[in-house]
Amino acid sequence: MKQVLVVGLGGDIGTYAFQRAAHERFSWRSLVLSPRVTTFGRYSRLAEWVIEPDVFTPETLLARLDEIAATHPDHELLLFTNLDWHVRVLAEHRDRIDPRWLLPFPDVDTFDRVSSKVAFAAACDEVGIRTPFTVAVGFTGDDAPADDAPAEDGAHVAVAPAEAVERVRAAGLEYPVIGKPSNSADWFKASFPGKQKIHHFTSEAEMVEVLGHLERLGYPSEFLVQEFVPGDETCMRSLTAYRSRDGEVTLVGGGQVLLEEHTPGTLGIPAAILTQVDQEAFDAAARFLDHTGYFGFANFDYKVSSRTGEQVFFEANPRIGRNNFYVTAAGVNVAEVVARDLLPGHVDGEAPPRTPPREVLYSVVPFRVLLRYLLDPALRERVIRAKKAHGVFHPLRYRGDRNLKRRLYVRALDVRLVMKYREHYPRPTESGF
Repeated sequence: MKQVLVVGLGGDIGTYAFQRAAHERFSWRSLVLSPRVTTFGRYSRLAEWVIEPDVFTPETLLARLDEIAATHPDHELLLFTNLDWHVRVLAEHRDRIDPRWLLPFPDVDTFDRVSSKVAFAAACDEVGIRTPFTVAVGFTGDDAPADDAPAEDGAHVAVAPAEAVERVRAAGLEYPVIGKPSNSADWFKASFPGKQKIHHFTSEAEMVEVLGHLERLGYPSEFLVQEFVPGDETCMRSLTAYRSRDGEVTLVGGGQVLLEEHTPGTLGIPAAILTQVDQEAFDAAARFLDHTGYFGFANFDYKVSSRTGEQVFFEANPRIGRNNFYVTAAGVNVAEVVARDLLPGHVDGEAPPRTPPREVLYSVVPFRVLLRYLLDPALRERVIRAKKAHGVFHPLRYRGDRNLKRRLYVRALDVRLVMKYREHYPRPTESGF
């Protein structure tokens, strides 16, 4: 039987978490192709690092993958990334790399239907999944599909910035409203003062300023102005799924977000999650994946309205997500899910359950920091019980990758994170927004 090499692109914490899962379950070797050794890989012995400053140029990326394949002629090659840009490039150029590369990602057509929040909303409409009221803003002068409320004839149209402002006024949306890209790959390449992963516009003036920046840039895809679903960040949910090449949804799990990141570049990314079973949402995600003919990992973001209790889906990312370790911690190893689909000869025994069974606490922030932000007494008590029952699961704290320098470094990261929260996110005084 051939050996397996797990190759991660970019080296974010989600890639590390997947490689950790592969090491825990199978002892597979890992390699990271990245412009530098990232924060999450420093002093780690889990993976060999190949430094390539130009890894975000398609031709360079493909050439590097050819080199890796050539130097590992007797290996099965499993490629993994958490960047939409990489997923799309790999989907576009699948026929140009060694066929031994196993890619748990969708093809280009499915990628576009899922990663574009415009197309995502349209697909959700077709399977009865609620998405937010949205105005899609276009900057190229061409009409394009959009996910705002349909016109009487059912058409979806991206509108110019001035008309978008008028539509928001006419809809009677109260501020704050949300501003975010429809296409994260295009957003990755855009640069302007004050850019954030997601914008929370507290006034019309703030919205107009960002739309002006994008118009001057000639931004190539839609930017979405979206209703704010009421509730604080503990109303957010994360959902991770996998649909096999045979068309079976073999994984669907999720949890309640307890705390999000609050620095400008990472705003809105979960920092702590309490895993749970939400069957209504799990069934909705499976319907969506079946309807779109999806293959591979997908990560959904949705929110439970604090006013109505309604579930509102925001997006499906065509990848596993940076917080995927909560799935492994809750009882289903994410690397095993892939192995049973793409490398069946390397795994034996009974398949894991489709839904992770345990309620566990996942957190990349220190427990005392997390408690500081939990204002709901009942939720706080659930979190304390989960910690007492199973501890706190942090992807970087891995016995199989522990050495003195690594331990001290991870502790230092905790201190830096505490300081960032103090700077960017003073303790809230009441629940909700």
